[in-house]
Amino acid sequence: MSAIRSVYQAHAGFEAEVAETLRRAGARVAAWHGPLALSPDPPVACPWALDVWTDPRDLPVTAIKPAAAALRAMQRNWSLVSVDHHRRAALIQEALPPIKAREVVFPSPVPTAPLGAWTLLAPDRMLASPTKTSPWPGGAPVLAEDREGPPSRAYLKLQEAFLHARRWPLPGERCLDLGAAPGGWTWAVARLGARVTAVDKAPLDPRVAAMPGVSVRLESAFGLDPKGQPPVDWLLSDIISYPVRLLGLVRRWIEAGAARNILCTIKFQGGTDHDVAAEFAAIPGAVLSHGVNNKHELMFTRLDPGG
Repeated sequence: MSAIRSVYQAHAGFEAEVAETLRRAGARVAAWHGPLALSPDPPVACPWALDVWTDPRDLPVTAIKPAAAALRAMQRNWSLVSVDHHRRAALIQEALPPIKAREVVFPSPVPTAPLGAWTLLAPDRMLASPTKTSPWPGGAPVLAEDREGPPSRAYLKLQEAFLHARRWPLPGERCLDLGAAPGGWTWAVARLGARVTAVDKAPLDPRVAAMPGVSVRLESAFGLDPKGQPPVDWLLSDIISYPVRLLGLVRRWIEAGAARNILCTIKFQGGTDHDVAAEFAAIPGAVLSHGVNNKHELMFTRLDPGG
């Protein structure tokens, strides 16, 4: 096998999306190691990957202590992706400073400490990268769930996307939640102290509609003309829609300059439309991501660079 220059960690069930995105970016996959796509090419953007290892190194493993020492010589903090030889891998990880995936109560600061990732390829061989794109062990935060307040679990993917972007609505900011019913996203944003206008032809959960700062418009999100709307700090959308239709909606709001920040779910129906995903990614300032709380969908984020 050629030297590995980048590694892409796929969420279970989305390996094909990772592989096709890499192919389109000109990055080869030399082999799969569990959820890890091993590439001989430099790192490229891959929104379907939970994590990207940007500096992988192939290291010998002669024994437990020397293997742990080799990792500690590069940096302090390491997270294990255990695919095979689990007992041996666990013993090496136990010889390192403890790293635990603690529950994150949103909103919470995003970790800034350096964190590497490693795996055993064979009993005598490991792949370790002292740098990776996600600050979380396993590539994603473990979010604490509220099982009583929200009307659905959709808020989890929104919170995960906010953490990925390292920004979320502040108290008093104006938000427009398109396709809001039953109100999971509206609930999450209102809890931050933001003012939310929820737009949907279906009614909002009464408990969410009664929250401070929430107003409701019973109309079609696609029927709104952004040029006729008051500017908002955040445009949010979890609409069930064909991706190409959502792309048109996003472009209209950008062209109107009516939203400082935009965060939308691109929901794929049937196969993954990689061409439309590429059109979203080509929008200046756009970032696409896929988290553990996402299904067959990507999160589109476009933030005001001025904060």
